[in-house]
Amino acid sequence: MAFDEAAVDTLFSRVQSHAMTLGYFDTVNTHEPKNAPGSDLTCSIWIQSIEPVGSVSGLASASGLVVLFIRIYANMLQEPQDAIDPNMLKATTTLLAGYAGDFDLGQTVRNIDLFGQVGPKLAAVAGYINIDNRLYRAVTITLPVILNDMWTEAG
Repeated sequence: MAFDEAAVDTLFSRVQSHAMTLGYFDTVNTHEPKNAPGSDLTCSIWIQSIEPVGSVSGLASASGLVVLFIRIYANMLQEPQDAIDPNMLKATTTLLAGYAGDFDLGQTVRNIDLFGQVGPKLAAVAGYINIDNRLYRAVTITLPVILNDMWTEAG
């Protein structure tokens, strides 16, 4: 099965719906925000990279690696400030547990690359980001997805 428009839509909608069902986020976008998110936790999903992977490909088709970034935002001015990082950690670890467990992204997905078999491993990095002249606490999750038969090889 080729990685076509329907497979792209399935991949994004399943990652988005998984995040939305957790109950941690006010909003889950499939794009980087252009304007400042609200005061509560916000989640955004976008593509970071895509590449073929020879070690998991066959003779007739190439499998690939799609790396998604999932970023969680929290306004640094919200109160209580002591709850910002614990809330971010709860949301982050719940997302990571879902990706590491029985996470179904559709039939073209081979697996989530937990340990970096073919590229970056599942990971989360915390930091700060300025959006619309507002400072946000942010955690960026790297979600590496290995997909079967992304492209047909022609001879």
